Amino acid sequence: MTLSIDLELPNGVKYNQPLGLFINNEFVKGAEGKTFEVINPRSADSMSWCCWNMVSDDVTALRKWFAPFTKRLRRSGGLLSIDVDIAVHAARTAFEGEWHKVTPARRGQLLCKLADLFEENLLMLASVEALDNGKSVSMAKGDIGAAAACLRYYGGWADKVHGKVIDTEHGKFNYTKQEPIGVCGQIIPWNFPILMWAWKIGPAIATGNVVVLKTAEQTPLSGLLAAGLTAKAGFPPGVINILSGFGKTAGAAISSHMDIDKVAFTGSTITGRTIMKAVANSNLKKVTLELGGKSPNIVFDDADINEAISWVNFGIYYNHGQCCCAGSRIYVQEGIYDTFVEKFKKRIKENVVGDPFENETFQGPQVSQLQFDRIMEYIEHGKKEGAKIELGGKRHGNVGYFIEPTIFSNVDESMKIMQEEIFGPVASIAKFKTVGDAIALGNKTTFGLAAAVHTKNLDTALTVANSLKAGTVWVNTYNALHTALPFGGFKESGIGRELGKAALANYTQVKTVSVNMNGAPY
Repeated sequence: MTLSIDLELPNGVKYNQPLGLFINNEFVKGAEGKTFEVINPRSADSMSWCCWNMVSDDVTALRKWFAPFTKRLRRSGGLLSIDVDIAVHAARTAFEGEWHKVTPARRGQLLCKLADLFEENLLMLASVEALDNGKSVSMAKGDIGAAAACLRYYGGWADKVHGKVIDTEHGKFNYTKQEPIGVCGQIIPWNFPILMWAWKIGPAIATGNVVVLKTAEQTPLSGLLAAGLTAKAGFPPGVINILSGFGKTAGAAISSHMDIDKVAFTGSTITGRTIMKAVANSNLKKVTLELGGKSPNIVFDDADINEAISWVNFGIYYNHGQCCCAGSRIYVQEGIYDTFVEKFKKRIKENVVGDPFENETFQGPQVSQLQFDRIMEYIEHGKKEGAKIELGGKRHGNVGYFIEPTIFSNVDESMKIMQEEIFGPVASIAKFKTVGDAIALGNKTTFGLAAAVHTKNLDTALTVANSLKAGTVWVNTYNALHTALPFGGFKESGIGRELGKAALANYTQVKTVSVNMNGAPY
């Protein structure tokens, strides 16, 4: 099997797509030579390229060579994964060897160089995101720019992570150190492949860790391209390793691995629970989880209705609705409810659903047949439970995984479409009377990732923002993420924070050193 293929994309971009897996700064074959199909969501055709296991054609020799190492790491009955073991071994060797000697300033330089390479290759990376994920190239360009900004931001933090001197009494010298955790297993989702790649790798590398990152099996291509750029940027071998694989095998092996010190995961709450169990049953590694959401988007009577509609549209239909913080529960105060619904429908009809390689496209296809089917099942549930379809509710076209932007009204809080994360272009609109009603409805969910409030009244805005149980609350905007702003969930939406200074704490551990200068106690 060749480890790369030359491609020309529909927008004329020509590039060489790496295949296999990236370990020790090389693209390598699978230990057992297994491959899996990559599906183009715009056509539902197989691209048939990617391998997910690692390193040697001679599996028998490989198993013999690696047996002592794997035996030491695994508990009896554990998941067999030579592939992940090899990646972890490479990372551990780098962490305890060359990488340990690299200064914080140099780590920052490497991250900034990688950010430069992302920007230099922006169109290529964005085009591959469109090919692999289905999002429009124009939207994907924003993702690549944000990924570069994230890497550069954490490059700036690299030499600014430090401890404290703590004065306790005369004759004692006490200080703390912020030390890296070690080998970090990272598992990213398919909805923002390259952006989540950067969110995970940026703070981990800035604080001196090494990484074994698994991309989603639906979208492995851009992660492999980015992996090649890490070698070009000058990262030593073994510091960043990228695996293409399935959650039930590669992801499970990372979660339960006895020589991985920390796991960071972005994805569904169900999978997050599974990871927590694996962590508890292995070596109690550190965990951060960025999980699902069912975010309320609240519009008051005094809001600028046209601006609110634009933000509500962006809040739910951005990225085809495949966004963990999507504002899928829309609550509109009763005084403007009817007007809002009519204007909202008119605005949604302007969203262009189509080929991600066309400039005017806003909404591309869903990522896979499985996701398409799940969303259509939720739409059918909504109909059966008595919700009214104001717009959409059907497949768009007859090729690929396209779904019409859908709006439900006449909903109540007991409906499945109001309680469960759909992860698609489906919005539900309900009305409310008072500020207290809006707060109660907004909090009536097991999730707590994000929320938004639209009003011209600052007192109302702050009262509602401070009362909503969500990790992020936007006022008169939506999806206003920034590299410097912490992002993460309350309740079942996760543990820990991505982005900002807060993310650094996920990848460091505090060591206290206390020096006695008073001599013996007696």
